[in-house]
Amino acid sequence: MNDTLSLLMNHRSIRKFTDEPVTEEQLKTIVAAGQMASTSSNVQAYSIIAITDSEKKRKLAELAGNQAYIVECPVFLVWCADLYRLKKITEPHVDDQPTYEDSTENFIVATVDVALAAQNAAVAAESLGLGIVYIGGIRNRIAEFAEMLDLPELVYPVFGMCLGHPDQQPGLRPRLPVEAVLHRESYDRAAIEEAKRYDQISAEYLSKRTNGKNRTPWSEQMGKRLAEPVRLHMKEFLEGKGFMKR
Repeated sequence: MNDTLSLLMNHRSIRKFTDEPVTEEQLKTIVAAGQMASTSSNVQAYSIIAITDSEKKRKLAELAGNQAYIVECPVFLVWCADLYRLKKITEPHVDDQPTYEDSTENFIVATVDVALAAQNAAVAAESLGLGIVYIGGIRNRIAEFAEMLDLPELVYPVFGMCLGHPDQQPGLRPRLPVEAVLHRESYDRAAIEEAKRYDQISAEYLSKRTNGKNRTPWSEQMGKRLAEPVRLHMKEFLEGKGFMKR
């Protein structure tokens, strides 16, 4: 176990932060580390919006489901898939040729690019003694969120990230057994049986975390999640922003 593996294996989502600020040098270093993540064909199809204004964080927190740690963290980062920049920067070079920035493939490229960059940044932040938590709730009222950030066409906010100095030490949430996710040569449907073992592991973790109040198995939690119509407005929003037209 080297230092890098130890850092990765000890990731925790941090939802409580001290008042200590994140320095400009730290922020730029974290973003620069994010930029060194792999990117499809070097398109680098993402932008990051750093928000430190207290009132703006409060309004964004409300749109994201009133998650208090958005307000409390020193810096709130909004990670955006961005094909607008690519479209504009290439206009002088394509003349009257048809372009495909609105294709489903390029939507996937941009979404993957921003996720890879964000995870690089998360690891960089943790290496500096900072903590993060991803915020998918920004997609709850995504049209209002995008309007508040003045996002142009072909840009959408994929997730947020609270960044700051940790003021808590939460336990490690166990993951699925490696055998449930690692397949060899082809997809092994029998690996589902390995996933079922996770129910007991996750139930024991929840019981410990809630002092015995919750022992819901993971499969039951996921069943409830799949049965809930979450953010069905996303398709209409994305198409309205110019994505996935073909």
